[in-house]
Amino acid sequence: MRKLAILGASLLALTTQIAAAQDAEPAATETSAGQAPMSASATGSARTAPQRRFTGEDLFDLAIASDPQISPDGRRIAYVRRQNDIMSDRAVSSIWLIDTTTGEETPLAGRTGAAFAPRWSPDGKRLAFASTEGGSAQLWVRWMDGGEAVRLTGLPTSPSSLAWSPDGKSIAYTMLVKDDGPAFGSPPKNKPEGAQWAEPLEVRDLLTYRADGEGYLEPGFEKIFVVPATGGSPRQLTFGPYHDGGPLSWSRDGRTIYFSANRKPGWEKDPVESEIHALDVASGGVTTLTSRNGPDANPLVSPDGGKIAYVGFDDKLRAYENTQLYIMNRDGSGQRSLTANWDYSVDAVQWAADGKSLYAQYDDHGETKVARIGLDGSVRTAATGLSGGGLDRPYTGGSFTVSDGGAIAFTGGTATRPAEVQLNRGGTARILTDLNRSLREVKSLGEVRKITAASSHDGKTIEGWLTLPPGYREGQRVPLILEIHGGPFAAYGGHFATDNQLYAAAGYAVLSANPRGSTSYGAAFANEIDKAYPGNDYFDLISIVDRAIELGIADPDALFVTGGSGGGVLTSWIVGKTNRFKAAVTQKPVINWTTQALTADGPGFFGPYWLGAEPWEKPELFWSLSPLSLVGNVETPTMVVVGAEDYRTPVSESEQYYTALRLRGVPTALVKVPGASHGGIAARPSQSAAKATAILAWFEKYRKGWTRPPDAPAQ
Repeated sequence: MRKLAILGASLLALTTQIAAAQDAEPAATETSAGQAPMSASATGSARTAPQRRFTGEDLFDLAIASDPQISPDGRRIAYVRRQNDIMSDRAVSSIWLIDTTTGEETPLAGRTGAAFAPRWSPDGKRLAFASTEGGSAQLWVRWMDGGEAVRLTGLPTSPSSLAWSPDGKSIAYTMLVKDDGPAFGSPPKNKPEGAQWAEPLEVRDLLTYRADGEGYLEPGFEKIFVVPATGGSPRQLTFGPYHDGGPLSWSRDGRTIYFSANRKPGWEKDPVESEIHALDVASGGVTTLTSRNGPDANPLVSPDGGKIAYVGFDDKLRAYENTQLYIMNRDGSGQRSLTANWDYSVDAVQWAADGKSLYAQYDDHGETKVARIGLDGSVRTAATGLSGGGLDRPYTGGSFTVSDGGAIAFTGGTATRPAEVQLNRGGTARILTDLNRSLREVKSLGEVRKITAASSHDGKTIEGWLTLPPGYREGQRVPLILEIHGGPFAAYGGHFATDNQLYAAAGYAVLSANPRGSTSYGAAFANEIDKAYPGNDYFDLISIVDRAIELGIADPDALFVTGGSGGGVLTSWIVGKTNRFKAAVTQKPVINWTTQALTADGPGFFGPYWLGAEPWEKPELFWSLSPLSLVGNVETPTMVVVGAEDYRTPVSESEQYYTALRLRGVPTALVKVPGASHGGIAARPSQSAAKATAILAWFEKYRKGWTRPPDAPAQ
């Protein structure tokens, strides 16, 4: 279920018309699934000892587990291993299989191309997955007993949302169906042979015509298909000028597929709306089952076929809403929320095998957990310690699945260990993988401590996590980097983060805090910034910095600040409010809400939901909440960093701020990450390392601060 949190690097796309395929992966590389990337830093030399502190070269040695799929009988787990590759400078995706009894691992797919999205057949004898082996992403099936894998499709675009039919005879999926798009005008006729004319005109007629991570969108719509599980011609089941999205869920008799979509005429201007629909597989007829104002999504049929679980909320045009868990009868009657009185936001959901309860993923005070929610609304914790929100920053995240017997496979790690595959059976969790053992055995990582502070604004408790330099001695004061999360509707926690470890290795303490507006603390806490962002979250951040000073850790004369996306917004806001920080780096920020609302890839969302108006309706409000309005106060040296292909907070936002700082005579530099989107600014290890070292270099340059020369007045 997508959340209304769209500035963070790891967050989901805003609208259904721009949503990428759920299982989409980066381009394939020719790396063997069974071959670890070349070690970049662990060996040392005859003259020098191994480098014990974490370095940028170590990013190439990292791997992370994701998408663990436990077999129905609980005997095996297929998961996606994303391993950084030094030759291609990308994460390479492969599928591995774990025996849950012995812990033995074997590679399944990804030897000559990326492999991802493993899904077990209902009887557990086959595994469907997507792979780019041999070219573009296609649908494959592996017979587990014989070990043979067969490519089922030859599709023009990538399949996603794979779903087996209950009898195992068919697989449904979604795929972009391209069309010609609009055309106006034409070049002159009779082009001479050999002439080199310009490319034809590009014509766009959709409200959202580009998307972060995808670029300018090709004309077309996501549609639902079905293909025989033993191979054959795919059949398109849905049609029309709207996106029909996954995940998909089959009825128990195999006659109906349930999906979510906004199929209303004004779908472009209603970015959060969607309904649950029932698709007749034989006729292609579509019946709409829900009708309320707000998103209804992720339908999931119960084991007995009588009920459908789904997630959503009432759209109140607020910046944030908790996503609730609902159930209804299969005909759409009897709709009710199971979590109306539970102040957490539900993420992924899976039915228990007995159909009497559901497992649901959620965040609680910076930690990701799994709850078992009864049909009577009762809630009990089923698993804790999930992680996997990314590698560069300590976001909450992770994923899970449950076997018929109730064993939970999930991704989980610690503040000093990236996500591994874990198995919770009978209430006890066991780590099954050790993807970064060689790194952990060689490297000394910074300890992470949780701290709290009372906000100077109203006394609310603000939580944060301090990453200390390796070998930190109690009572030692060290320079502090306040690192602010994006979103802003997201949360940090005690999770592994390469940026924080790189900063800590350079001698800094790093403070990752959750100011008001952060998720995992209830809807009221998140909505403290509704129509008022940035605002009082400033006081929360300053208060927890003061707490780090009070604890004797942070040097009050060596404070620095950075953050990306929503964190870039707050970084720019902070330096417009105070000169306490020696230097700042604002990464992919929003600087001017008017230009952001009209140039970003979510034009139907920012104005109505975050500010309550369009720019021309309340221009004063848009300006008052724009960090650009405070640039006249800035005396802090501030670097600006942005991905060169960022369409979420477009490059023009960063360029405005850089230009304004230059005009004012404030030290600044504009750093663009070539080829990087908003969400992918740290996707390539070399760029992630380079960005972190650029930030450290900026902070070191202004370690002693900066004072405007008398002969250089501010403009």
